[in-house]
Amino acid sequence: MKFLALHIKTPAILVLLVFLAVAPFLQAQIDSTATDSVSLYFEQARTLKNQNKLDLALSSLKKAEELAERKDDKKLLIDSYQKQAILFLELDKQDGAEIFWDRSKGLLEDIEYPYGDAIFKYIEAIMLYKRNNKFQAIFMLDEAKQLNNDRNFFNNILLLEGIIYVDLEKYDIASKNFNSLIVNTDVYEKEYLATRAHLGMSLLNLKTENYEEGAINGESALRIASENSFDKEVKEANELLTQVYESMERYDLSSNNYKNLLDLRDSIFNAEKIRTEAKTANKIQFDFMSDTIDKQDKEIEDLTDETNRSEIIVILVSAFLIIISLLAVSLYRNNQIKLKTNDLLQTKNSELQGARDAAVSAMEAKTNFLSTVSHELRTPLYAVTGLTHLLLEENPSKNQQEHLKALKFSGDYLLNFINDILQINKIDADKLEPLNIDFNLKRTLQEVIDSLQQSAKSNRTKITLDYDENIPSHLMSDPIKLSQVFMNLVGNALKFTKDGEVKVVAKLMKKEEEDVTLYFEVADTGIGISKEKQDSIFEGFEQGSIQINREYGGTGLGLTIVKSLLGLFDSKIQLESELGKGSSFFFELELKSKDSIVDDIPFEITQQDFEFKGLHLLIVEDNKINQVITKKMLSKKEMTSDIANNGIEAVEMAETNSYDAILMDIHMPGISGEEATIRIRKFDISTPIIALTAISLDDSLESFYAAGCNDVVTKPFKPEVFYQKIGENIFNKRVKSTGS
Repeated sequence: MKFLALHIKTPAILVLLVFLAVAPFLQAQIDSTATDSVSLYFEQARTLKNQNKLDLALSSLKKAEELAERKDDKKLLIDSYQKQAILFLELDKQDGAEIFWDRSKGLLEDIEYPYGDAIFKYIEAIMLYKRNNKFQAIFMLDEAKQLNNDRNFFNNILLLEGIIYVDLEKYDIASKNFNSLIVNTDVYEKEYLATRAHLGMSLLNLKTENYEEGAINGESALRIASENSFDKEVKEANELLTQVYESMERYDLSSNNYKNLLDLRDSIFNAEKIRTEAKTANKIQFDFMSDTIDKQDKEIEDLTDETNRSEIIVILVSAFLIIISLLAVSLYRNNQIKLKTNDLLQTKNSELQGARDAAVSAMEAKTNFLSTVSHELRTPLYAVTGLTHLLLEENPSKNQQEHLKALKFSGDYLLNFINDILQINKIDADKLEPLNIDFNLKRTLQEVIDSLQQSAKSNRTKITLDYDENIPSHLMSDPIKLSQVFMNLVGNALKFTKDGEVKVVAKLMKKEEEDVTLYFEVADTGIGISKEKQDSIFEGFEQGSIQINREYGGTGLGLTIVKSLLGLFDSKIQLESELGKGSSFFFELELKSKDSIVDDIPFEITQQDFEFKGLHLLIVEDNKINQVITKKMLSKKEMTSDIANNGIEAVEMAETNSYDAILMDIHMPGISGEEATIRIRKFDISTPIIALTAISLDDSLESFYAAGCNDVVTKPFKPEVFYQKIGENIFNKRVKSTGS
């Protein structure tokens, strides 16, 4: 009997154990299915919104909200509230939008959700723009970009920025945004974003009286919108084309588009559609408010069931009477205080908004000034350094050689000075963000040391690396900016150390899972820094004293750049120094490690020698002196070249001739180098295009590559870099083409 009982119980126990083991996985599967369903509703709502079916889009988002609430997923609930707020703004229902926006704000205060915070600021920017606070809207969009790097989110910010910049008549910036969206690769809204970008460009062309381009962009928008059932965009395209063709005196085409517009208004954008959308929005808003009231009523009912009803009534009546009495006594006084406070707040808000707009305008003016000055300085500096290089290669006499070397040194010094000022202002203007990519720290430090060995030899100084081998080989951060930090620190130490030693230290302080804390130090045996100068040494243009500046040279900006760059990593530079004995600069960094990554097999990249003879290039340059210099540098390597004086000539010559590569200046009168590149890429996708430009504070390397450039060389440049870039982009490309 005991055996029989054991035999009966054993299967039941096994079933129970299996259920307990499988239950968590079943629950995880249910949660995942619910999340996927909410995402499907979001995707459905996005498609319906772009097709101007706003009532159906709102219904989909309402279902997503209900599902997220049942799942008790606060992040999905925040997403649904924010998407509904955006749709209410599309319907010009500000009150409804603010209800959902405020509800998402309440949830965001309880959890850490950077994507939700970014969308929250994006919605606030839309509201500011609708209230005609354009500069504040741009400022808020910049803050939103800092919080999230989602590509679809970033593309929508680019679109809104372009629309605002058109209103502000900043057509160059708006054009750059729209052109990058016309060729976007967005996973979710590629066609919609391209349509909106074409519409933005058509409006911009209309405002700038470039009617031919306006018609091209308007027709492109109409075509894409029609193919994808973007009814609202079809309507806007017909409206724009009606105006554009009328301005071109093409009244037959203008009449056709106007007729299409009337048909759309009768068939799609009629009063019934507007009433339906308004009814749906009002119902969702009413239901949302009713649900909130019902939840509060439920809480009161639960409280009533748990406590003695009569006691609650007595307490509520007593509290009610006390409140009524207090209100009766203080009502008049409160009203007076409220009126005075509102007047004061309105005045202060107006003052603050004016001050904020002024600050944004001042920062913008400073940025524009630096962009212009940097470009205007680099262009003649290119002539100075380029001509000096050419003269040095033409076997000058000994006296001439000394003068030319002095001229080259002065040109290099001025270039470094301009670069330092631009670097600081890029940080001040929040134009720099640290990357977060995998890199090898030891290799990065060794490359910095190797690049400065020549300076060390000239000062008879030894550079040593004390590297902790316990540091993970794969770290996540920005190796370029860290290299800049160490280039400035080690370079600064070498400048003030003769017949001594500069030591670079990297130590592992702490490692918890993937979180790593590292200690860095750059110590030298140089002249040292006095106590009274140590506090000011990190300020711009500070070098300790006038005598030091005269003896050792430099701008005094190196340590300022170090301080600013480390600020991007939430780190702080520290200093210990004694006159006559040397200095020690040290700081700590918190990084992420990637222990799972296998080390690559190390290899050396050698400088390549290319056979340039017989190559034929197109030089696109508006400056006559720069044309002569660039052409002569190509001739030195037995290359022939044609010259285009502006972007329009460049497009025509590229279409009618064959070139091995195109050297494209970016800043030119008429159409810019970026625009010329975009046009060339429409009929020629294979010829390498190298941007050859005096890059400024506002220029974005990403926009150069987006336009179709293969590489970028900044003026003034070193000749060896110039030739290397040409060789890499022509010959390496040919090797890849042959291999494939």
